[in-house]
Amino acid sequence: MRTEEEQVEAIKRWWQSNGKSMLLTVAIALALVMGWKAWQQRQAAEAANASAVYQNLLESVNAALGADQDAAQLSTADHLAETLKSEYADSAYARLGALLMARLAVEQGKPDQALVELDWVLAQEPQGPQKIVAQLRKARVLGGQGKFDEALASLEGLDAGEFEASFQELKGDLLQGKGQTDEAREAYRQAMQAAETGGSRPLLQMKLDNLAVEEG
Repeated sequence: MRTEEEQVEAIKRWWQSNGKSMLLTVAIALALVMGWKAWQQRQAAEAANASAVYQNLLESVNAALGADQDAAQLSTADHLAETLKSEYADSAYARLGALLMARLAVEQGKPDQALVELDWVLAQEPQGPQKIVAQLRKARVLGGQGKFDEALASLEGLDAGEFEASFQELKGDLLQGKGQTDEAREAYRQAMQAAETGGSRPLLQMKLDNLAVEEG
């Protein structure tokens, strides 16, 4: 059995051999933990800032769409939207901002500008509802320009999910614009099946009735 002095010497030898590496391991672990916390805090701060910019943008767009069409609000909206794109491009708020600006452009009769905004959203490769909404709105803008084939092509392969009713209704509108009445009718019927009770069903029924009148 070792004496107390021998045990102390053994500890000293172990520390000389392993102490530095152990301290380095602890230091690295602490640095990783602190770095992770700092990253989380930075992400939270950026999300909060992006949210604040988006809320201001939303207010400016709503004001710009009002009866007064305030030029100052339009300028503010442009600036805020560009801020979201340049400083928070990876955030959902930047994409939401671009969708808002696309809506504003449509209301102002600027479909080409709306397409620029929608293409920017899609270029960010969003997932889920944002992707679907951007594609549907792009197709609707193209349809409004009479580019029915291009609009329909942009919808190919789209899994609309919960937006299936809107997808089929838009498809029907585009097909009707091309004069393909039978295909439009089928799309409206699929939209009716996908739609929940109430909501858009009366409008869809009216579109179906209008097709029957046009053919009659």
